[in-house]
Amino acid sequence: MIEETTYTIGDLAREFGITPRAIRFYEDEGLLSPVRAGRNRIYNKRHRTRLGLILRGKRLGLSLAEIGELLGMYDGLRDSAPQLRRLLVVLAERRRVLEQQREDIAAVLGEIDILEKQCVAQLAENPEGAAAAHAALAARLDEGG
Repeated sequence: MIEETTYTIGDLAREFGITPRAIRFYEDEGLLSPVRAGRNRIYNKRHRTRLGLILRGKRLGLSLAEIGELLGMYDGLRDSAPQLRRLLVVLAERRRVLEQQREDIAAVLGEIDILEKQCVAQLAENPEGAAAAHAALAARLDEGG
């Protein structure tokens, strides 16, 4: 009889660089369901793999619901084509959101560049005014607000 490799919550937490509380949270969300031996949780290779997939999904910015849906599709299926098609849809949506965020960030950075140039130009034209504004700001900060 072949003995299955098992892990404790501490083993998995150390391996993945997360807290045991994070693993318990994924359990509470229904993403992991270890075997219980009294108060102890016993994880196997399948749980370890699922935890790795959960963390990968989180790195990609997927919601726990999306991760759960994808993991649920994987369980018990021999044909992974539906899961892969769904994953492609989820990834395409995530890509769209990130690309929009990148455009938004680029626009904000462009505005910051313009404002910085305007500030530098105004300071160059009026160094006394800049010093007075700096002193007033420092005084407000010293007063606590």
